[in-house]
Amino acid sequence: MHRYDWILLAIAAALVGGGLVGALTTVPMEYGLAAGFVLATPFVYDAMFRNPPLPASDFQRAAAAIVWHALLVWTVLAAM
Repeated sequence: MHRYDWILLAIAAALVGGGLVGALTTVPMEYGLAAGFVLATPFVYDAMFRNPPLPASDFQRAAAAIVWHALLVWTVLAAM
């Protein structure tokens, strides 16, 4: 597997793991999902900014960052 395959796997594992924590324990689902999003965020940053797979335009990176942060903020607010 290539580096980006591992990053995608880590992002998916963090999100699914957060959902499973919420589903299988006494931790509320919102907290589990919020923790999964926070845990996945460093992997998203690494894939988007530190070592992007292709030279993308600044607009594409900015749009992807805005969407990710919108989901992150929405999930954390839902957990409150």
